[in-house]
Formats: sequence, C-alpha cells, structure tokens
Amino acid sequence: MMNALISSQDSGTYDVAVVGGGLAGLALAIQCAQAGHRAILLEKEKYPFHKVCGEYISLESWDFLESLGVPLHQMNLPIIRRLLVTAPNGKELKQDLPLGGFGISRYKLDAMMAEIANQNGVEVLEEIKVLDVNFSNGLFHVATAAMHITSKVVAGTFGKKSNLDVKWKRNFILQKRNKLNNYIGIKYHVHGAWPGDLIALHNFKNGYCGISQVEEGKFCLCYLTTAKNLEQSGHSIPEMEKQVLCQNPHLKKIFSEAEIIYESPVTISQISFAKKSQVHDHILMAGDAAGMITPLCGNGMSMALHASKIAFEQVHLFLQAKIPRWQMEQDYSAAWQKQFASRLRTGRMIQRFFGSRFLSNLLISMLKPLPSLTGKLIRKTHGEPF
Repeated sequence: MMNALISSQDSGTYDVAVVGGGLAGLALAIQCAQAGHRAILLEKEKYPFHKVCGEYISLESWDFLESLGVPLHQMNLPIIRRLLVTAPNGKELKQDLPLGGFGISRYKLDAMMAEIANQNGVEVLEEIKVLDVNFSNGLFHVATAAMHITSKVVAGTFGKKSNLDVKWKRNFILQKRNKLNNYIGIKYHVHGAWPGDLIALHNFKNGYCGISQVEEGKFCLCYLTTAKNLEQSGHSIPEMEKQVLCQNPHLKKIFSEAEIIYESPVTISQISFAKKSQVHDHILMAGDAAGMITPLCGNGMSMALHASKIAFEQVHLFLQAKIPRWQMEQDYSAAWQKQFASRLRTGRMIQRFFGSRFLSNLLISMLKPLPSLTGKLIRKTHGEPF
C-alpha cells in the first residue's frame, strides 16, 4: 500500500478514483484494475482497522469474493446456517437460513482486499482524507489536504456518514432527527462457548444485538440502539448495557459470560437508515453511502459487494466509450434500485417492529408458529448469488 504524496502534475488523469476503502470501494477498485483501468483508492484510516459491522456475509457473495482473489475456501471460516431471534422478554424464534452465510471480521477482510487491490495495480492510499470532489469539463477534481487528483470517474464508497455528506448537504443529512437517522452502533470481539453455525439477534428496548462467529474462534458482538438510550444511561456504555440490554435474559447471560478481547468497543454515532441518492453530482455512490439496510436483516456486506459489481458494469462501459456519462449514471441508479429498493423497504418495516419492545414481543409470538412466513421475510432481505 502507498501513502506517498501525489500531485495532479505528476499523477496524470485516473480512470477511476474511489473515495473510501470499505468493501464496496475495494471491490470496485479491484474490478476496475482487473479490467485494465487505472484506479486509485483513498482511505482515511490505515489497514488493518476495526469498524462497526455485524461481520456476517450472505453466501450469495462467496463466489464473487473468490473471483476478486479472496481465498475463502482456504480460510476455514464459520458457515452460518441457523438464525435465533429473541424478544426483549426472552421469547425465542428459531429458523434455518434459506441460503446461509459466513463470518469474517472487517479487520481481516478489508486488509486482505486492500492487499489484493494493490497487487492488481490499484494505487491504494491510506490515511488520506478527501476534503471535496468537484466536477467540471468532463473531469473530477479530488481535493485532500496533501494533494489533488484528476479522474474520469469518481465513486463515493465512504460508509454510513462522511464529512463529504455534510459538505454536500445530501438530503438525509438535512432531515431532522427521527427514528430512522439517530442510531448508535457498538461492536466488540469476544470469546465464548456459543454455536459457530448460529447467528443470534437479541432485541431490547429501542435496539437489537447480533452475535455470530468470525475467524479464529472469535465472535462479533455488535448492537444498534438509539442515541436516547445512551443519553438516559448518563452517556455510559456499560451502564446502558446493564440497565437496557440486559433486560433481555439472553443478553444478560451473554454479557456475563463473554470474554472481551479488546479493551474498548468500536463505536459510531448518527447512523441513518433514511433514503439516499445513488448518484450525487455525477459521483456514483455504493455501499452504505448509497443506502443502508437495517443490520437486523444481516446483509449489508453483501449489498455493498453486489453494488460494486453493478457500478463496475456501468463504469466499464463508460470508460470504453460505449455509453455516455448520463447513461452510466441513469443505468447504475436504476439497476441499484431494482436490486436493493425492495430489500430496504422490508428492512425498514421490520425495524419498526423491533424498535418497539411491545411490537417485537408480539411479532416473535406471531412468527413462531409460522416458519414459512419467517423464511419469506428472510428471503426478502437477501438476494441470489451474483
């Protein structure tokens, strides 16, 4: 990887500049480089690093990741076939997953993909924060504190919320705080004696917590809740876990038994599930920058990877001069909506139930005798192998 300074005078014009080095950005950059396009990726952190994520990937993404060069079949990763959902009162709902998934930490996967990108010729720049992107005369000008980069195409793959979202005043940023846009996420890696083939989602007042195995016998314990829950707990994460999460007996048992691996959790605030645009001022958005599915649906990582493939198909056509820019943007947005809009709607609907203690208790009681309906809801939030 590189973090040397590049100026527009000596860098020339890139075919593709990718702003943000998460799954969508890395996958897009790799595909572009493999197709012979000159690609640069800018990431504000340094690999490897932790990020808030449930770290469960639907098996629909397995073949695609291997096609990029990720040797999943050699990694002895946990294959997850079963789902457990519990209500705040402790009632359980168990279901086999129609397709299933696997567990791998972002700490490991993102760093592996960054190295694969580098090996494929992507210029991977770490610890570089993009300050602005401007489009004029058919080219993008990407500004950072240290350099300016010129590119024919720019992809925004910078995650849940970025300084660029604020600077550009994207619509979801301007919305007043509500039930869809003021969440916090907290993640631990832990050791414990839990089944490796099971992903569990435990609901509590105004939130839910997922736990599933990743590599090396570790488990990802990640939960989402409202900023209000934290405020009412004196802005103390341990106090919130004790007073709110542990009202669910399953979570009380997990937190009493879990051996936390790292000293402090990874956190993120002001998470928004509001609708987002897939193109902003000619910039193609992918991953969480284009739209987030609620984590309880467990499929955001696969969505990010699939979106990168959809974006690449249009970028590749544009760079070959087979379609004009307006068509690239229009066709990408349409394909994204066709693939993901229904999933997001279903996710927001399910979130409304699990955002309420009463409704989540009721929903699990209703779904328990109806496994076919539960399976249908799961399928509505997942796709097919791509």
